[in-house]
Amino acid sequence: MTATLTVLTEGYVGPRTASTVSLLRDGDVVVVVDPGMVADRELILGPLDAAGVVPGQVTDVVFSHHHPDHTLNAALFPAARYHDHWAVYQDDLWTDRPADGFALSPSIRLAATPGHTAEDISTLAETADGLVVLTHLWWSSDGPVEEPYATDPAALHASRRAILDLSPALVVPGHGAAFTPTAATPG
Repeated sequence: MTATLTVLTEGYVGPRTASTVSLLRDGDVVVVVDPGMVADRELILGPLDAAGVVPGQVTDVVFSHHHPDHTLNAALFPAARYHDHWAVYQDDLWTDRPADGFALSPSIRLAATPGHTAEDISTLAETADGLVVLTHLWWSSDGPVEEPYATDPAALHASRRAILDLSPALVVPGHGAAFTPTAATPG
């Protein structure tokens, strides 16, 4: 079995900022990645409903990092476990674990990808079309090449290279449309 991807809403950066919010499914595992800032919550809930998922069915929520533009709408998913760089949280239970290599399902795992922040993680999903990486290593297909808010630019570039070395079929960036990496993708 492989995971399926649905991009619920494409993010953007400018005078206004929104996160790219995505849905992954693998068997009984239903994951929302980066339920952050959007112009209206219906931009998350409408496509989720169109995909046949109600918020209470979401089993897991992944935060690429803890900036509000990627976490603001986490409470929409009351039954979910929440994942970040060092733990899993559900209700009043906090379970420490490193994110790197942690499997949410047979086809979905987390990877430590520092750079934007020291705590950034990416979600890797094996799909029928190949590996999909949901990440904040890029805002969009254009990068930016030098990310102005990166806490560690060298780590960001190293994490980008590590992800590109996995030969992903698709990258879902933090604030833009999904793209197929090419030789011109900023590394």
